[in-house]
Amino acid sequence: MSKALAKSMEILSSRLRQRKENGLFRKLDLLQGLTDFCSNDYLGFSRNEALFRQIEAARAQYKPQGLGATGSRLISGNSIFAEELEHYLADAQGAETALLFNSGYAANLGLFSAIAQKGDTIITDELIHASVIDGCRTGFATRLKFKHNDLQSLEEKLKAARGICYVAVESLYSMDGDIAPLKEINGLCKKYGALLLVDEAHAFGVFGKGLVYELGLSKEVFATLLTFGKALGGHGAVLLGPELLYHYLINFARSFIYSTALPFEQLLHIRCSYIYLHQNRQLQTSLNQKTEFFKNQFVGTAFEYRLKSGPIQPVLIPGNEAVKKASRELRKMGLAVWPILSPTVAPGAERLRICLHSYNSAEEIEMLAHYLLQNPLPI
Repeated sequence: MSKALAKSMEILSSRLRQRKENGLFRKLDLLQGLTDFCSNDYLGFSRNEALFRQIEAARAQYKPQGLGATGSRLISGNSIFAEELEHYLADAQGAETALLFNSGYAANLGLFSAIAQKGDTIITDELIHASVIDGCRTGFATRLKFKHNDLQSLEEKLKAARGICYVAVESLYSMDGDIAPLKEINGLCKKYGALLLVDEAHAFGVFGKGLVYELGLSKEVFATLLTFGKALGGHGAVLLGPELLYHYLINFARSFIYSTALPFEQLLHIRCSYIYLHQNRQLQTSLNQKTEFFKNQFVGTAFEYRLKSGPIQPVLIPGNEAVKKASRELRKMGLAVWPILSPTVAPGAERLRICLHSYNSAEEIEMLAHYLLQNPLPI
């Protein structure tokens, strides 16, 4: 073994050992046999047999397309179907254009690393997703953070911004489960001449076509991210925005330029799932009913006032070991509720992240609620 390899292995081993000592060591796991209260499959699309049959029927209408895209879209991976899908999504969402990406992470990485220049400012909510943070770190703009969903804090940062200013928020926050005041944020952006960028990864499908569309803001938000790996049960993402942004990202978003394109099978899945979503609104109604049923289990308790309006329900249990213990106890009951540890969240804000689904039964929800009611919870 060379000295360089030995030194490298020593450093890697040391970092892993430290992570284990701190109780932060990650490993892959399986959900087999467990009731799902942790996935982002809010509407059950990944297990929907009717949707599966529709995708199979749609596949039969096309000639064999090959197993892979064979290259990036700038080389051999583009197709008429991909372009038609982008036009369809843009039209359906009330946007000028749509550009497909391999994932929400790739879309945010490409957007935020390319859009702002040196001397510009990107203002993000302090709880923005890691993909946005990584995109900002890869770029050259100054990044400022405002307090979560705090309009006064946002306005203070807008006053301090220099150059072209971009404001980035999630519409439904993945860890806290609360909703951004998009209309008010958009109003402040208009007041200070800033451009608003909204990540709808968790809101799309849960709230129809997403909160940007449902609130009538499609023409006012500069860029909107939708993902297909959560409520639509598939994979991939799309950025919606003006035509100039579409062409700019094709030329400057490195995560688009240097990635092999999505294969035909996934493009077909996206189109079929999108159509199925809007033909089956009862699934959203069912999800809302399950969310209300969960919340009703806590009426009259102090915990009632910490519950969120959507399917993501965080239960704060400070301390990595304490929240992991709660997760293990739930697992023994057959319930998959994953612990969210620091540093993913701030120390002291460790939590169980409960994800409700249209397919969770009343009995399963009652079992989960019973555990939470029988164990002291921080208020």
